[in-house]
Amino acid sequence: MFSTSTKAAWWLATFFSVLVTAEMPTQTEAEPEFLQALENHTVTLGRDVHFTCVVNHLSNYRVAWIKSDSKAILAIHTNMVALNPRLSVTYNNHNTWKLRVSNVQPNDSGTYMCQVNTDPMKSQMGHLSVVIPPDIVDSATEGSSAQEGGSIRLTCTATGLPTPAVLWRRQNNKPIVFRHDGGREKKVVESYRGESLELSHVQRNDMGTYYCIASNGVPPTVSRRYQVEVHFIPQVKVTNQLVGAPLGSDVELQCYIEASPKAMNSWSREDALLSDKLAENPKLRVKEAIVNEYSLWMNLTIKSLAPSDYGTYVCASVNALGKMESQVSLHRLELSMNGFGAEEPMVSGAAWQRARSSPTGTRPAASHAQYHHLTRELPPQIYALVIALLRYLTF
Repeated sequence: MFSTSTKAAWWLATFFSVLVTAEMPTQTEAEPEFLQALENHTVTLGRDVHFTCVVNHLSNYRVAWIKSDSKAILAIHTNMVALNPRLSVTYNNHNTWKLRVSNVQPNDSGTYMCQVNTDPMKSQMGHLSVVIPPDIVDSATEGSSAQEGGSIRLTCTATGLPTPAVLWRRQNNKPIVFRHDGGREKKVVESYRGESLELSHVQRNDMGTYYCIASNGVPPTVSRRYQVEVHFIPQVKVTNQLVGAPLGSDVELQCYIEASPKAMNSWSREDALLSDKLAENPKLRVKEAIVNEYSLWMNLTIKSLAPSDYGTYVCASVNALGKMESQVSLHRLELSMNGFGAEEPMVSGAAWQRARSSPTGTRPAASHAQYHHLTRELPPQIYALVIALLRYLTF
Protein backbone atom coordinates (compact mmCIF):
# COMPACT_ATOMS: atom_id res chain seq x y z
CA MET A 1 0.00 0.00 0.00
CA PHE A 2 1.21 3.47 -0.87
CA SER A 3 1.11 6.22 1.67
CA THR A 4 -1.14 9.24 1.15
CA SER A 5 1.85 11.47 0.37
CA THR A 6 3.14 8.96 -2.19
CA LYS A 7 -0.22 8.84 -3.91
CA ALA A 8 -0.41 12.63 -3.96
CA ALA A 9 3.04 12.82 -5.48
CA TRP A 10 2.10 10.24 -8.14
CA TRP A 11 -1.11 12.12 -9.07
CA LEU A 12 0.76 15.39 -9.18
CA ALA A 13 3.46 13.86 -11.44
CA THR A 14 0.81 12.41 -13.72
CA PHE A 15 -0.99 15.76 -13.94
CA PHE A 16 2.14 17.70 -14.87
CA SER A 17 3.23 14.97 -17.30
CA VAL A 18 0.06 15.48 -19.27
CA LEU A 19 0.54 19.23 -19.21
CA VAL A 20 4.15 19.04 -20.44
CA THR A 21 4.02 16.16 -22.95
CA ALA A 22 0.52 16.77 -24.15
CA GLU A 23 0.15 13.01 -24.34
CA MET A 24 -3.50 12.52 -23.71
CA PRO A 25 -5.17 9.30 -22.63
CA THR A 26 -6.90 7.44 -25.36
CA GLN A 27 -10.29 9.04 -25.90
CA THR A 28 -12.96 6.45 -26.29
CA GLU A 29 -15.79 8.70 -25.21
CA ALA A 30 -17.02 12.23 -25.62
CA GLU A 31 -15.01 15.16 -24.31
CA PRO A 32 -15.46 16.01 -20.58
CA GLU A 33 -18.01 18.72 -19.96
CA PHE A 34 -19.15 20.72 -16.92
CA LEU A 35 -22.82 20.29 -16.10
CA GLN A 36 -23.18 23.38 -13.88
CA ALA A 37 -21.31 26.56 -13.09
CA LEU A 38 -19.08 26.78 -10.07
CA GLU A 39 -20.91 28.88 -7.51
CA ASN A 40 -19.78 32.09 -5.79
CA HIS A 41 -19.95 32.25 -2.00
CA THR A 42 -20.00 34.98 0.62
CA VAL A 43 -19.32 33.42 4.01
CA THR A 44 -18.97 34.80 7.51
CA LEU A 45 -15.66 34.28 9.26
CA GLY A 46 -15.47 30.89 10.97
CA ARG A 47 -18.19 29.18 8.93
CA ASP A 48 -17.78 26.25 6.51
CA VAL A 49 -18.28 26.36 2.75
CA HIS A 50 -17.88 24.02 -0.24
CA PHE A 51 -17.56 24.34 -4.02
CA THR A 52 -19.27 21.70 -6.19
CA CYS A 53 -17.82 20.71 -9.55
CA VAL A 54 -19.88 18.34 -11.75
CA VAL A 55 -18.09 16.83 -14.79
CA ASN A 56 -19.55 14.33 -17.26
CA HIS A 57 -17.54 12.05 -19.56
CA LEU A 58 -14.36 12.42 -17.55
CA SER A 59 -12.95 9.11 -18.80
CA ASN A 60 -9.25 8.92 -17.95
CA TYR A 61 -8.83 12.64 -17.35
CA ARG A 62 -8.36 14.10 -13.88
CA VAL A 63 -10.01 16.90 -11.93
CA ALA A 64 -7.80 19.31 -10.04
CA TRP A 65 -8.63 22.15 -7.63
CA ILE A 66 -6.54 25.30 -7.91
CA LYS A 67 -6.61 28.65 -6.07
CA SER A 68 -6.30 31.01 -9.01
CA ASP A 69 -4.87 34.10 -7.35
CA SER A 70 -1.94 32.17 -5.85
CA LYS A 71 -1.72 29.53 -8.63
CA ALA A 72 -1.52 26.92 -5.89
CA ILE A 73 -2.72 23.39 -6.66
CA LEU A 74 -4.93 22.33 -3.79
CA ALA A 75 -5.92 18.80 -4.82
CA ILE A 76 -5.90 16.32 -7.72
CA HIS A 77 -8.90 14.01 -7.82
CA THR A 78 -9.38 13.22 -4.12
CA ASN A 79 -5.71 13.57 -3.18
CA MET A 80 -4.82 16.72 -1.24
CA VAL A 81 -1.71 18.58 -2.34
CA ALA A 82 -2.03 21.69 -0.16
CA LEU A 83 -0.89 21.19 3.42
CA ASN A 84 -3.95 22.83 4.90
CA PRO A 85 -5.99 20.74 7.34
CA ARG A 86 -9.04 22.95 6.74
CA LEU A 87 -9.26 21.85 3.10
CA SER A 88 -10.71 18.52 1.93
CA VAL A 89 -12.09 16.99 -1.28
CA THR A 90 -14.87 14.43 -1.69
CA TYR A 91 -15.99 12.46 -4.77
CA ASN A 92 -19.28 10.62 -5.22
CA ASN A 93 -17.76 8.00 -7.55
CA HIS A 94 -19.79 9.32 -10.45
CA ASN A 95 -19.33 12.91 -11.64
CA THR A 96 -19.30 15.22 -8.62
CA TRP A 97 -16.32 16.63 -6.74
CA LYS A 98 -16.59 18.92 -3.75
CA LEU A 99 -13.89 21.14 -2.29
CA ARG A 100 -14.69 21.91 1.33
CA VAL A 101 -13.18 24.82 3.28
CA SER A 102 -13.76 24.58 7.02
CA ASN A 103 -13.59 27.45 9.51
CA VAL A 104 -12.99 30.01 6.77
CA GLN A 105 -10.40 32.72 7.42
CA PRO A 106 -9.76 36.05 5.69
CA ASN A 107 -6.90 34.60 3.60
CA ASP A 108 -9.29 32.00 2.16
CA SER A 109 -10.92 34.75 0.10
CA GLY A 110 -10.20 34.54 -3.60
CA THR A 111 -11.03 32.65 -6.80
CA TYR A 112 -11.15 28.86 -6.86
CA MET A 113 -10.85 26.81 -10.07
CA CYS A 114 -12.09 23.35 -10.93
CA GLN A 115 -9.86 22.19 -13.82
CA VAL A 116 -9.81 19.15 -16.14
CA ASN A 117 -6.49 18.30 -17.83
CA THR A 118 -7.77 18.21 -21.40
CA ASP A 119 -5.92 19.89 -24.25
CA PRO A 120 -6.64 22.72 -24.10
CA MET A 121 -7.54 22.53 -20.41
CA LYS A 122 -11.11 23.08 -19.36
CA SER A 123 -11.90 24.97 -16.18
CA GLN A 124 -14.52 26.96 -14.35
CA MET A 125 -14.12 29.38 -11.48
CA GLY A 126 -16.04 30.47 -8.38
CA HIS A 127 -15.24 33.27 -5.96
CA LEU A 128 -15.16 33.09 -2.16
CA SER A 129 -15.64 36.28 -0.16
CA VAL A 130 -15.07 36.09 3.58
CA VAL A 131 -16.93 38.75 5.57
CA ILE A 132 -16.32 39.66 9.20
CA PRO A 133 -18.95 41.13 11.57
CA PRO A 134 -18.12 44.55 13.01
CA ASP A 135 -16.22 44.84 16.27
CA ILE A 136 -15.35 47.91 18.33
CA VAL A 137 -11.73 47.62 19.40
CA ASP A 138 -11.19 51.05 20.89
CA SER A 139 -9.23 50.65 24.11
CA ALA A 140 -9.77 54.19 25.36
CA THR A 141 -11.88 54.94 28.43
CA GLU A 142 -15.54 54.72 27.56
CA GLY A 143 -16.39 58.26 28.51
CA SER A 144 -15.03 61.75 28.93
CA SER A 145 -15.51 64.87 30.99
CA ALA A 146 -14.78 68.58 30.77
CA GLN A 147 -15.72 71.75 32.56
CA GLU A 148 -18.59 73.74 31.11
CA GLY A 149 -17.36 75.64 28.05
CA GLY A 150 -14.59 73.13 27.37
CA SER A 151 -14.24 70.43 24.70
CA ILE A 152 -14.80 66.68 24.62
CA ARG A 153 -13.69 64.17 21.99
CA LEU A 154 -15.07 60.64 21.79
CA THR A 155 -13.31 58.10 19.55
CA CYS A 156 -14.75 54.78 18.40
CA THR A 157 -12.58 52.48 16.23
CA ALA A 158 -14.36 49.60 14.51
CA THR A 159 -13.02 46.68 12.48
CA GLY A 160 -14.75 44.26 10.14
CA LEU A 161 -15.04 43.26 6.51
CA PRO A 162 -16.39 45.21 4.70
CA THR A 163 -15.15 48.22 6.67
CA PRO A 164 -17.92 49.17 9.13
CA ALA A 165 -19.69 52.52 9.15
CA VAL A 166 -19.73 54.24 12.56
CA LEU A 167 -22.79 56.20 13.70
CA TRP A 168 -23.18 58.26 16.91
CA ARG A 169 -26.49 58.71 18.72
CA ARG A 170 -27.61 59.92 22.14
CA GLN A 171 -29.73 57.99 24.55
CA ASN A 172 -33.50 58.53 24.19
CA ASN A 173 -32.86 60.23 20.81
CA LYS A 174 -31.69 63.45 22.43
CA PRO A 175 -30.07 65.83 19.92
CA ILE A 176 -26.33 66.09 19.41
CA VAL A 177 -25.28 69.76 19.49
CA PHE A 178 -22.22 71.11 17.67
CA ARG A 179 -21.15 74.62 18.71
CA HIS A 180 -18.60 76.91 17.10
CA ASP A 181 -17.62 80.57 16.96
CA GLY A 182 -17.26 80.71 20.72
CA GLY A 183 -20.50 78.85 21.27
CA ARG A 184 -22.61 81.52 19.61
CA GLU A 185 -23.50 79.30 16.65
CA LYS A 186 -24.71 75.76 16.84
CA LYS A 187 -25.88 72.88 14.70
CA VAL A 188 -28.32 70.30 16.06
CA VAL A 189 -28.45 66.77 14.60
CA GLU A 190 -30.04 63.47 15.58
CA SER A 191 -26.99 61.40 14.58
CA TYR A 192 -23.44 61.82 13.36
CA ARG A 193 -21.29 59.59 11.11
CA GLY A 194 -17.59 59.20 11.77
CA GLU A 195 -15.18 57.52 14.16
CA SER A 196 -14.55 60.69 16.18
CA LEU A 197 -17.22 62.86 17.79
CA GLU A 198 -15.92 66.28 18.83
CA LEU A 199 -18.02 68.53 21.05
CA SER A 200 -16.81 72.06 21.74
CA HIS A 201 -18.09 74.72 24.14
CA VAL A 202 -20.00 71.98 25.96
CA GLN A 203 -22.97 72.85 28.13
CA ARG A 204 -24.58 70.91 30.95
CA ASN A 205 -27.42 69.72 28.71
CA ASP A 206 -24.79 67.90 26.61
CA MET A 207 -24.32 65.50 29.51
CA GLY A 208 -25.57 61.94 29.22
CA THR A 209 -25.06 58.70 27.37
CA TYR A 210 -23.75 58.59 23.80
CA TYR A 211 -23.72 55.41 21.69
CA CYS A 212 -21.19 54.43 19.02
CA ILE A 213 -22.94 52.03 16.60
CA ALA A 214 -20.88 50.04 14.07
CA SER A 215 -22.45 48.14 11.15
CA ASN A 216 -21.31 46.71 7.81
CA GLY A 217 -24.24 44.59 6.69
CA VAL A 218 -22.89 41.49 8.45
CA PRO A 219 -24.89 40.73 11.59
CA PRO A 220 -24.77 41.50 14.36
CA THR A 221 -24.51 45.28 14.57
CA VAL A 222 -22.51 46.27 17.65
CA SER A 223 -22.51 49.33 19.87
CA ARG A 224 -20.57 50.78 22.75
CA ARG A 225 -21.75 53.19 25.40
CA TYR A 226 -19.86 56.38 26.31
CA GLN A 227 -20.72 58.60 29.27
CA VAL A 228 -20.20 62.35 28.89
CA GLU A 229 -19.93 64.52 32.00
CA VAL A 230 -19.83 68.31 32.07
CA HIS A 231 -18.62 69.82 35.36
CA PHE A 232 -19.73 73.12 36.83
CA ILE A 233 -20.24 74.90 40.16
CA PRO A 234 -23.61 74.05 41.77
CA GLN A 235 -26.61 76.22 40.97
CA VAL A 236 -29.27 76.53 43.69
CA LYS A 237 -32.69 78.15 43.31
CA VAL A 238 -35.60 78.24 45.77
CA THR A 239 -39.14 78.51 44.45
CA ASN A 240 -40.09 81.27 46.92
CA GLN A 241 -37.68 83.26 49.05
CA LEU A 242 -40.49 84.42 51.33
CA VAL A 243 -43.04 81.88 52.55
CA GLY A 244 -45.82 82.55 55.04
CA ALA A 245 -47.85 79.91 56.84
CA PRO A 246 -50.01 79.84 59.99
CA LEU A 247 -49.36 77.92 63.18
CA GLY A 248 -50.30 74.26 63.02
CA SER A 249 -50.09 74.00 59.24
CA ASP A 250 -47.76 71.90 57.11
CA VAL A 251 -45.39 73.74 54.79
CA GLU A 252 -43.09 72.58 51.97
CA LEU A 253 -39.98 74.57 51.04
CA GLN A 254 -38.84 73.79 47.48
CA CYS A 255 -35.25 73.91 46.22
CA TYR A 256 -33.96 73.16 42.69
CA ILE A 257 -30.30 72.13 42.36
CA GLU A 258 -28.01 71.65 39.37
CA ALA A 259 -24.52 70.27 40.01
CA SER A 260 -21.79 68.18 38.39
CA PRO A 261 -19.81 66.34 39.59
CA LYS A 262 -22.12 64.91 42.22
CA ALA A 263 -22.70 67.30 45.10
CA MET A 264 -23.54 67.11 48.79
CA ASN A 265 -26.94 68.76 49.26
CA SER A 266 -28.52 69.85 52.53
CA TRP A 267 -31.13 71.97 54.31
CA SER A 268 -30.12 73.89 57.44
CA ARG A 269 -31.33 76.69 59.73
CA GLU A 270 -29.44 79.93 59.42
CA ASP A 271 -30.09 80.80 63.04
CA ALA A 272 -29.16 77.35 64.33
CA LEU A 273 -25.83 76.86 66.06
CA LEU A 274 -23.09 76.60 63.39
CA SER A 275 -25.85 76.20 60.77
CA ASP A 276 -26.31 72.58 61.77
CA LYS A 277 -27.91 70.44 59.10
CA LEU A 278 -31.48 69.50 59.81
CA ALA A 279 -31.81 65.93 61.00
CA GLU A 280 -34.86 64.14 59.66
CA ASN A 281 -37.50 63.28 62.21
CA PRO A 282 -41.27 62.80 62.18
CA LYS A 283 -41.70 66.56 62.04
CA LEU A 284 -39.17 67.20 59.26
CA ARG A 285 -38.84 65.37 55.96
CA VAL A 286 -36.41 65.96 53.09
CA LYS A 287 -37.37 64.43 49.76
CA GLU A 288 -35.27 64.37 46.61
CA ALA A 289 -36.68 63.95 43.10
CA ILE A 290 -34.16 63.36 40.28
CA VAL A 291 -34.78 65.39 37.11
CA ASN A 292 -31.81 64.32 34.96
CA GLU A 293 -28.07 63.57 35.16
CA TYR A 294 -27.24 66.86 36.86
CA SER A 295 -30.39 68.30 38.42
CA LEU A 296 -32.90 67.46 41.14
CA TRP A 297 -35.53 68.89 43.45
CA MET A 298 -34.79 68.77 47.17
CA ASN A 299 -37.88 69.74 49.16
CA LEU A 300 -38.18 70.20 52.91
CA THR A 301 -41.55 69.52 54.55
CA ILE A 302 -42.22 70.87 58.05
CA LYS A 303 -45.31 69.47 59.76
CA SER A 304 -47.53 71.16 62.36
CA LEU A 305 -45.69 74.46 62.48
CA ALA A 306 -44.74 75.68 65.95
CA PRO A 307 -43.43 79.16 66.86
CA SER A 308 -39.89 77.83 66.99
CA ASP A 309 -40.12 76.62 63.38
CA TYR A 310 -40.25 80.13 61.93
CA GLY A 311 -36.99 81.60 60.68
CA THR A 312 -34.53 81.40 57.80
CA TYR A 313 -33.81 78.07 56.09
CA VAL A 314 -30.81 77.50 53.84
CA CYS A 315 -30.67 75.11 50.87
CA ALA A 316 -27.01 74.39 50.05
CA SER A 317 -25.07 72.36 47.51
CA VAL A 318 -21.29 71.79 47.42
CA ASN A 319 -19.08 69.80 45.03
CA ALA A 320 -15.40 69.74 44.06
CA LEU A 321 -15.74 73.01 42.12
CA GLY A 322 -17.50 75.15 44.72
CA LYS A 323 -20.53 75.83 46.85
CA MET A 324 -23.79 77.71 46.43
CA GLU A 325 -26.78 78.26 48.68
CA SER A 326 -30.14 79.99 48.68
CA GLN A 327 -32.35 81.09 51.56
CA VAL A 328 -36.03 80.86 52.37
CA SER A 329 -37.60 83.04 55.06
CA LEU A 330 -40.51 81.28 56.73
CA HIS A 331 -42.76 83.66 58.67
CA ARG A 332 -45.98 83.39 60.58
CA LEU A 333 -49.29 84.57 59.15
CA GLU A 334 -52.21 85.56 61.37
CA LEU A 335 -55.82 86.47 60.63
CA SER A 336 -57.48 88.49 63.41
CA MET A 337 -61.18 89.36 63.03
CA ASN A 338 -63.38 91.28 65.47
CA GLY A 339 -65.95 89.11 67.17
CA PHE A 340 -64.13 85.82 66.74
CA GLY A 341 -61.68 86.19 69.60
CA ALA A 342 -59.24 83.67 68.07
CA GLU A 343 -56.66 83.35 65.39
CA GLU A 344 -57.63 81.68 62.14
CA PRO A 345 -55.17 79.99 59.73
CA MET A 346 -54.59 81.36 56.27
CA VAL A 347 -52.30 80.61 53.32
CA SER A 348 -49.52 82.52 51.56
CA GLY A 349 -47.06 80.61 49.38
CA ALA A 350 -47.47 77.29 51.23
CA ALA A 351 -49.98 74.53 51.83
CA TRP A 352 -51.64 74.53 55.20
CA GLN A 353 -53.96 72.47 57.34
CA ARG A 354 -56.17 73.56 60.19
CA ALA A 355 -54.51 72.88 63.52
CA ARG A 356 -57.69 72.58 65.51
CA SER A 357 -61.46 72.35 65.11
CA SER A 358 -63.60 75.47 65.22
CA PRO A 359 -65.09 76.38 68.66
CA THR A 360 -68.69 75.42 69.11
CA GLY A 361 -71.43 78.00 69.21
CA THR A 362 -72.98 80.44 66.80
CA ARG A 363 -70.64 82.99 65.29
CA PRO A 364 -71.86 86.39 64.10
CA ALA A 365 -72.12 86.77 60.37
CA ALA A 366 -69.42 88.89 58.77
CA SER A 367 -70.61 92.21 57.47
CA HIS A 368 -70.01 93.63 54.00
CA ALA A 369 -67.69 96.20 55.59
CA GLN A 370 -65.58 93.39 57.04
CA TYR A 371 -65.41 91.69 53.63
CA HIS A 372 -64.36 94.99 52.06
CA HIS A 373 -61.71 95.39 54.75
CA LEU A 374 -60.32 91.92 53.94
CA THR A 375 -60.30 92.74 50.23
CA ARG A 376 -57.88 95.57 50.82
CA GLU A 377 -55.50 93.42 52.90
CA LEU A 378 -55.53 90.02 51.18
CA PRO A 379 -54.66 88.80 47.68
CA PRO A 380 -57.77 87.88 45.65
CA GLN A 381 -57.21 84.12 45.73
CA ILE A 382 -56.71 84.11 49.52
CA TYR A 383 -59.72 86.40 49.98
CA ALA A 384 -61.91 83.91 48.12
CA LEU A 385 -60.65 81.06 50.30
CA VAL A 386 -61.28 82.99 53.52
CA ILE A 387 -64.80 84.01 52.43
CA ALA A 388 -65.69 80.40 51.64
CA LEU A 389 -64.39 79.33 55.06
CA LEU A 390 -66.29 82.07 56.88
CA ARG A 391 -69.53 81.16 55.14
CA TYR A 392 -69.05 77.53 56.10
CA LEU A 393 -68.44 78.42 59.76
CA THR A 394 -71.18 81.03 60.14
CA PHE A 395 -73.97 79.35 58.20
